[in-house]
Amino acid sequence: MTSQPTGPAQSAGPAQSAVNAIDTVFRLESPRVIASVARIVRDVGIAEELAQDALVAALERWPRDGVPDNPGAWLTATAKHRAIDLVRRRERYARKLAEVGRDLEAAGPHLDEPSVLRDPDDIDDDLLRLVFTACHPVLSAEARIALTLRLLGGLTTPEIARAFLAPEATVAQRIVRAKRTLAAKAVAFEVPYGPDRQARLDSVLEVIYLIFNEGYAATVGDDLLRPALCEDALRLARQLAGLMPKEPEVHGLVALLEIQESRAAARTGPSGEPVLLKDQDRRRWNRLLITRGFTALGRATALSPGAPGPYALQAAIAACHAQAYTYEETDWPKIATLYALLAARSPSPVVELNRAVAVSMADGPEPALQIVDRLATEPTLRDYHLLPSVRGDLLRRLGRTAEARAEFERAAGLARNERERGLLLRKAAASEV
Repeated sequence: MTSQPTGPAQSAGPAQSAVNAIDTVFRLESPRVIASVARIVRDVGIAEELAQDALVAALERWPRDGVPDNPGAWLTATAKHRAIDLVRRRERYARKLAEVGRDLEAAGPHLDEPSVLRDPDDIDDDLLRLVFTACHPVLSAEARIALTLRLLGGLTTPEIARAFLAPEATVAQRIVRAKRTLAAKAVAFEVPYGPDRQARLDSVLEVIYLIFNEGYAATVGDDLLRPALCEDALRLARQLAGLMPKEPEVHGLVALLEIQESRAAARTGPSGEPVLLKDQDRRRWNRLLITRGFTALGRATALSPGAPGPYALQAAIAACHAQAYTYEETDWPKIATLYALLAARSPSPVVELNRAVAVSMADGPEPALQIVDRLATEPTLRDYHLLPSVRGDLLRRLGRTAEARAEFERAAGLARNERERGLLLRKAAASEV
């Protein structure tokens, strides 16, 4: 994409340190940069290109001048200036330029500061605008999610493909076509109102959920967790709850994310290795987040008594774990029942696999293995490493250690996260006869 500084001093020294910093900063800040620029150019595809231009500028200047004190603001300001230049060069954006100029003049010299909104029903959050724009009904459900994960979550195409359990080429085509469609239809960069907002809510919730999941258990890389994604997803979920306080599933999603995030500090060991749920020090669970999650779950339940949606059901499952002071005290029969309700409400192979785990704890490994074996021919789980991982655990508990080892080795071969792969290989070694 760009030529990096060369020469004998590149491998060590401030220049290479700057290049390393650029990679990290852009990974974290690109969603905010894209969202800020999209508000100016009203085209997410162009906004992404301008964010890339800002990255190139950073690669040229930071190794020479040093990394700025606020690198995210530097990238945003650079991209915004280029966006304004682009608007000025296009006569058809003349009126839009006048509006942008007035907004920038009113905002003062700090280009990264959001403008004040006059509408009390609006949210001053460009990231949330980006989510709703990318979830426009002109796009297919798959395209909405893929595009938003790309723009907002900063995920690469392989990571999105892994989250979808879909081929990379398919996901790449979805993203390209989605950006072209939004541009062709001149979709407004806005948080919609009334029926339009409701129509996009399901996709928005799913996008936020998938972004959180990628942060909670990274599909690739050397780290199990990507905390920034969890923070963005949780913040967006909370913002959405403020925007739509009467929607039970919004509160259900907030509850789920709050409770799941409460375990973050206990989910990895000193060296970043995964710590299984049964081995976690529950004293390290964040009780404030758990309390917030229970409060949100209470709101979801009050708004939809007797008919909980998928996110509220998942939050109720997470609440069962949070209520248990030890792993042994977990109410597994209740969790298995909740998973059965979830499977009926929102059927999927992954939900069924999770139900099998709960059944194994409530009723033993044999009936759970029957559920897992029925999933063996499910096409979407063919390359899903957690299927052989769960099967290996069940076989180990049944004393079929040689088969368990083979399943753990297969799961390790499918896992793309180094931390998960290491855990699975250790399980395989421990299953030796």
